[in-house]
Amino acid sequence: KENRSNFLKGEGCQLMNLMLREKKLSRNGALKVLDYACSGVDGKENCQKLVDILGLRTIFPLFMKTPKKNKKRLLSTEEFEEHLCSIISSMLRNSKGSQKQRLLSKFVENDFEKVDRLMELHLKYLEKVENIDREIENSKKFKKPDEEMDEEEDDEEAHYLKRLSGGLFTLQLVDYIVLELAVSPDGSKIKERIYKILNLRSATLKTIK
Repeated sequence: KENRSNFLKGEGCQLMNLMLREKKLSRNGALKVLDYACSGVDGKENCQKLVDILGLRTIFPLFMKTPKKNKKRLLSTEEFEEHLCSIISSMLRNSKGSQKQRLLSKFVENDFEKVDRLMELHLKYLEKVENIDREIENSKKFKKPDEEMDEEEDDEEAHYLKRLSGGLFTLQLVDYIVLELAVSPDGSKIKERIYKILNLRSATLKTIK
């Protein structure tokens, strides 16, 4: 908490925002730092500062088009998307009043393009998690009955961690954002768009729940 406070006073948000805009190698680290600075209850003031310094203009272009990985990039596409979704979910959780409204309005502008992107990420990470679940189920089939009894508890934890690292964590972040949008003042319009995309892909709201 103390370090987050020092980060805020030392204009850390402004510096990270600048580094993200410059599109240099430092952008990877800046994104991670912003994620950690904004997360949780103690990240409230940093989230508010990020909105105040027009950080949404930096975050959302990256959200719309994740930079592709190259030899110089330290973060994979998935890690980049995870940090971006984490920052947006933290801002939704920690912002109120006009700041939250500015954030929510981003998802309505340009014919709901950011809602479309959000649902694209939902479907992408849902597929990843379903693939992991199939792998886990297949591995269970090849276990002997006596092995199953001894290792059941360890396996449950290992399987959960495997699901989290395999896409479940990012999927949870994405779906949290979807739910925040659905209960916003423009929620009815956004829900309409969400239903439309899910219907086109033969998907349901059950997966989000």
